[in-house]
Amino acid sequence: MTAGAGRAGEPQPPAVRLSSARALPRLYAIVDARTAASHAWSVPDLAAAFLAGGARCLQVRGAGVATGVLLRWCDDIVRMAGRAGAAVIVNDRIDVARMSGADGVHLGQHDLPPAAARRQLGPEAIVGLSTHTAGERDDAWTQPLTYVAVGPVYGTSTKATGYAPVGLEAVRAAALRRPARPVVAIGGITLGRAPAVVAAGAAAVAVIGDLVAGGDPEARVRAYVDALRDEPLK
Repeated sequence: MTAGAGRAGEPQPPAVRLSSARALPRLYAIVDARTAASHAWSVPDLAAAFLAGGARCLQVRGAGVATGVLLRWCDDIVRMAGRAGAAVIVNDRIDVARMSGADGVHLGQHDLPPAAARRQLGPEAIVGLSTHTAGERDDAWTQPLTYVAVGPVYGTSTKATGYAPVGLEAVRAAALRRPARPVVAIGGITLGRAPAVVAAGAAAVAVIGDLVAGGDPEARVRAYVDALRDEPLK
C-alpha cells in the first residue's frame, strides 16, 4: 500500500514519505524544557545525553520559552544531532524549526494547520500532529503529515492534555487504519510498557519523563534502544 492509501472512496491525502536519511526510529525522545529543569539539566545537555545513549530522533519542546533562548537551544541541538546522524523536530514553532535548520515540526490541534506548515517547510520536512480522539485521527489522515501521534496512551503528569488515556486499542486501530502512515504513541510510556506499545502497532514511542528516571538519561535511552531493537522505519 502506498503512503496515504486508505479505504475505497475516501479522500486521499498527499503522499508524504519519510526520507531514508531521516527515518523515524523506534524511540522518539522528547527534550522538554520543564522536565529538564526539574532534574537540573540544561536542554542542550539533556539532548546531548540522549544522543550519547543512541537516540536518533529528538523533539525539542520549550513551552513558554523566549524565542531567542529556544533558537539558541535548537541551533546547538541541530549541530549535535547532525554529527550523530539524528533528526531534530521542534514542537509547535515552525519559525524556530526553519531558522535552526531542524528536520521538521510537531504540531498540536490548535497550532498552524499541517498544510500550512508543509508549505513553509517543504516536501521533505517531517511534519507530525498530535491527536487525542477518533475524530481528530480521522481528520489527520487527510492532512499532508509524515506521522500521526496518538495519545495519551496512558495517564501522564508531564503534560496536561485534558483528554483521558486512549489505551493500546486506539494505537492498534490507528495502525490498522493507515498502515503506511507511521503512528507515534505518546503519553505515560515507560521502559516496561514500550514493547507492548510497539507490538500494538506503534511505529515509534515518544517518551519524556521516563528518559530521566534514575538520573542517568544516557543509560536510560540506551536501555530503550536495546529493548526496542531500534531500527529505522522503512
